[in-house]
Amino acid sequence: MNIIPLVTYAIIASFTPGPNNIISMTHAKNQGFRKTLPFISGVAAGCLLIMFLSSYFNLILHQYIPRITPVLNLLGCLYMLYLAIKIMRSKPADTEENKVNHYSFLFGFTLQFINPKVILYGLTAISVFVLPLGQSHVQLIVFSLLLTFIGISANMTWAFGGLLFQSFLLRYERPVNIVMGMLLIYSALSILM
Repeated sequence: MNIIPLVTYAIIASFTPGPNNIISMTHAKNQGFRKTLPFISGVAAGCLLIMFLSSYFNLILHQYIPRITPVLNLLGCLYMLYLAIKIMRSKPADTEENKVNHYSFLFGFTLQFINPKVILYGLTAISVFVLPLGQSHVQLIVFSLLLTFIGISANMTWAFGGLLFQSFLLRYERPVNIVMGMLLIYSALSILM
């Protein structure tokens, strides 16, 4: 059983900019890493549930996935474009709005169910890489745990990046937000291609 292509895909998909990573980086920059942990925990729980749902959804609807993928891609792209614009237009971190902790466990958990990157990540990884390797319950659970672990590793890396580069990010907040927004736009458009 060769899982190298799956792990390669998971690492690339997880470490590219997306809503979870950018929110983790921004929140760690503004509030510190410890205050970001509830959000990351919610993301982990939501991501794991999405991976389990993707596994069984793929098993049940394997023949329909090619037909619904374009609609999911379009919705995901639109959502990511909305987030990119919101990030690019965001106010500096010293405003009162950004000092309030909006990023709870519940927010991180529920975000996964509207986050196209995680949903497409799960659907793609499971249908393209996992199902050809095996379809037993144990295999689906193990691969769901692996995909979640890789995704959360990326999320924590972005949060640490926000913390480590805090002074740089605060000093150049506007240009960094524009670059992050543009990377998110690139990610959104790449979903359609």
